[in-house]
Amino acid sequence: MQNKEEKLQRKAEYEFSIGLRLTHWVRAIAIVILIGTGYYLSYVFQSPISNGEPVNFMQAKYRLVHQAVGFILIACIIFKVYLFFCDKVSAKERRSVWDIFNIKLWIEQVKFYIFLGKHPHLKGVYNPLQFVTYFFFYLVMLGIILTGLILYTHTYHEGLGGLLYHILRPLEAAMGGLADVRTYHRILMWVIMIFVPVHIYMAIFNAVKGKDGAMDAIISGYKYVKEEKH
Repeated sequence: MQNKEEKLQRKAEYEFSIGLRLTHWVRAIAIVILIGTGYYLSYVFQSPISNGEPVNFMQAKYRLVHQAVGFILIACIIFKVYLFFCDKVSAKERRSVWDIFNIKLWIEQVKFYIFLGKHPHLKGVYNPLQFVTYFFFYLVMLGIILTGLILYTHTYHEGLGGLLYHILRPLEAAMGGLADVRTYHRILMWVIMIFVPVHIYMAIFNAVKGKDGAMDAIISGYKYVKEEKH
């Protein structure tokens, strides 16, 4: 037993750069704030105390926070895409692309999730299911950003809003008009709201079942992989 424990050791691997971890947590906080403020803008659930003065611009304040945090989210997404293609540490993420085309790996990964097999060896950071899910998530983020920017241009008609108005106008028309854009924006919000708890559950599942510090990696950057000494 002792010999077996001596053979099975774990080594620390630097998996996520500080830039990636920072964008992850800023993005997570931004999503929570955007969901809360966005829900208010769609369905007003709070009213200011009326004192007869025209200063209780609660709707405007919620919109300001929503738009400011929205641009922070856009910055995070752009920086994350930059890291994926240019960061040396993120080279492990790029290697995950090749695992998508490995059918055997898909089968082994599904078996792992339904408790019928061990976790397969991966070339990159993410397994095929993870990578495809994250790719879909970023497509959803692209959609909610574009619809959000269209709505922004109808609030601020000068500066950036005025510049983006003419660029995004054809997309607005293709979506069926401003009312439909607002509907798509809300639908995509619900997609994200479904994704977040599933993402948290799967992260905990992998950390507990894999026992490799998968949850620690998004905080410290390090994952602890098993290595066998011969």
